Amino acid sequence: MPDTLLRSDAGIDPIALSVIWNGFISIAEEMGTTLRQTAYSDAVREGDDFSTGLFDRRGRMLSQGNFTPGHLGSMPFVVRSCMEYYPAARMQPGDSIAVNDSFLGSGHYPDIFIVTPVWVAGKIIGYAANIAHHADVGGAVPGSQAVVGVTEAFQEGLRILPVKLVRAGEFDPDLLRLVLGNVRLPERVKGDLRAQLNATFVGARRLERMYRDYGAPTMEGAIDAILDRSEARIRAQIAKIPDGVYRYDDHMDDYGPGTEPVLVNVDVIVAGSDITVDFSRSSDQVAAGMNCYINFTRAYVYFSVKVFADALLPQNDGVIRPIHVVGREGSFFNAAYPAASGGRAAVQIRIFEAINGALAAVLPERAMGAFSHWANVQMGGIDDATGEGFILYDVVFAGYGGHATKDGTEAMSPILNCPNIPVEVHEAHNPVLIRRQELIPDSAGPGRYRGGCGMRKDIELCTDSAVLNLLGDRHRFAPYGIFGGQPGTRAETILNPDGEATALSSKERRVIRRGDVVSLRLAGAGGYGDVGERTQAAVLEDVAEGYVTPAGARRDYGAALNPTASRRD
Repeated sequence: MPDTLLRSDAGIDPIALSVIWNGFISIAEEMGTTLRQTAYSDAVREGDDFSTGLFDRRGRMLSQGNFTPGHLGSMPFVVRSCMEYYPAARMQPGDSIAVNDSFLGSGHYPDIFIVTPVWVAGKIIGYAANIAHHADVGGAVPGSQAVVGVTEAFQEGLRILPVKLVRAGEFDPDLLRLVLGNVRLPERVKGDLRAQLNATFVGARRLERMYRDYGAPTMEGAIDAILDRSEARIRAQIAKIPDGVYRYDDHMDDYGPGTEPVLVNVDVIVAGSDITVDFSRSSDQVAAGMNCYINFTRAYVYFSVKVFADALLPQNDGVIRPIHVVGREGSFFNAAYPAASGGRAAVQIRIFEAINGALAAVLPERAMGAFSHWANVQMGGIDDATGEGFILYDVVFAGYGGHATKDGTEAMSPILNCPNIPVEVHEAHNPVLIRRQELIPDSAGPGRYRGGCGMRKDIELCTDSAVLNLLGDRHRFAPYGIFGGQPGTRAETILNPDGEATALSSKERRVIRRGDVVSLRLAGAGGYGDVGERTQAAVLEDVAEGYVTPAGARRDYGAALNPTASRRD
């Protein structure tokens, strides 16, 4: 926590305050470690597609693990919904609540939350919560994230409104049987649910001990001080942004093959120490599985504003108080139930990029060129070698946009803390062969600081057939550059690139056969600043590292490639 948040106030000892705050952070991180190390699925264990949070007895977020913004920004509303469904009088020690409803939760059914009350002396003193993206929750396609072919939420899988799934520390066998009877990979889902329960058990025990060590008055005084100071800090940072209305318009490619682009139009309104982000000018909700419910939109708005205001400020209830999120009801970013939303993950990057584009005019030193986007691909079917079902869940990340002081980073996750899943993991657990995974030369948007390169990943199917489901974007609209920086190359997805090549949509669903190769080629990220201001030394280094070819250097920068030539600093 910044030092300004640790000063003594209202009689709270600053050392105790510091220890309590760092204790909250430690608990959230330990919950995450527990969840990761005991999970079954690749998405959770290897892809870090989960999050953890700690809450006080009033449902206010105290701390979060360093995980996914879309989960964490939704979690405060999930905890409060659980408190409304299950007030303290209806709970007993050891009980936990589960929920995955798209509207109440993080926007699609694969994300299941577990919320566990923490008890001291017969009273609830807080909540340990986590969320994990599950391998499957039923519905039209393996992985439960179809965009194409679904028009309403009822087609997307098992919907869980808040329910007491755990009683006295054990899963209710009847409810668990109901859940597992509706999913394609019941053992993985059961394993990940147990990992989630393990994590909340650890969090609950640690918070309980803190209350016993310090006493409720000290703990609650520290909580109020931490949240109030966090709010004051972010308000001070927002107040530095000139008042005004800042707009930006972007697009999603489409919502399935042959459909129209989705308008992503934002108005960012700064008034004193408050900021309002309004997506009402965007498209209406669509008849496909990629709409955003308001909790999901809120989550990435909170993340985006925090990045521009004070990226290192702790994320808690105080930080979100001055941030207001607006979306016209029935619009793409405030969908009305039962809008389909399983593939809403394809949109999260664009929420940030629209806000980034709007605020670049007044915060140029914090803005960047657009990301490469990402590819979220699932393949599901029966593994002929074992006779068992499989679902390959992959996340492929490429480049960041250029910044005010440096080039975009390569092969990193944008706006969520997930890594590229190792090739060996996919090949060990699924009937696939990864033919190649590499950066794409000459794909980065040129600029004074270039964007990061796109990523190519070729996946061959090694069983008779599977259902392929694609979640991607930037096939039609290239990642933008800013302040004279150029856009990156557009993405493409090719089926069988070394045979009868077929171009696929960024959001497609089809059956593939043994030997088919899906070639994912992510866009290059956008550049920052005028191309003519890039140094020859930087261009030569890019050529030496393989990010840029000699021909690309001549085309984009007009660079002389004689290594003995003098280089500008």
